[in-house]
Amino acid sequence: MDSSQLQQIISGCKSRDRKSQKDLYRQYFGFSIKICLRYAEHREEAVEIVNDGFMRVFTNIGKYDNTRPFNSWLSTIMINTSIDYYRKRIRRTKMEELNSSHELEEREHILSRINYDDLIKLVQKLSTTYRTVFNLFVIDGYTHEEIAAMLSISVGTSKSNLFKARHRLKEMLNAVDDDEAGTRMYKIS
Repeated sequence: MDSSQLQQIISGCKSRDRKSQKDLYRQYFGFSIKICLRYAEHREEAVEIVNDGFMRVFTNIGKYDNTRPFNSWLSTIMINTSIDYYRKRIRRTKMEELNSSHELEEREHILSRINYDDLIKLVQKLSTTYRTVFNLFVIDGYTHEEIAAMLSISVGTSKSNLFKARHRLKEMLNAVDDDEAGTRMYKIS
């Protein structure tokens, strides 16, 4: 879609034209779901977050500045909607207990052999707390101070949760690596 078509759709959305809203949703659903999948526990939850995000898009489309990239504006809304979803959810569940941390051996060679979809599936297995901090810090580039402010936690809690998320991902990656090695040995023998 070229920029003139996008501006026409956005203009229609500003006028609350249902067809334009439908076109925008269809055009950017894939972009939005990729963002929300990183925060969600499963695809259905991600779709719910995307839908909530698009409600915000349609409600606030009048605030969109046409001189700025639409993808950045939409991305910010989807991330913020994911964070709000997290906040609602975390109110119902207790924050996970903080434990002392230990240095772990890096196994980045495993990451080079795993594809994006498999990595997202592993991230989705993390607890809500770990998954959210991991996504905000590693993928979206927020600082621990910003994360602490967004999630109403301390900077230390943010750092600890990131450490634990990485630790848990490494354990899962090691398990995947061990499973693959076992499968290869089984096939050989």
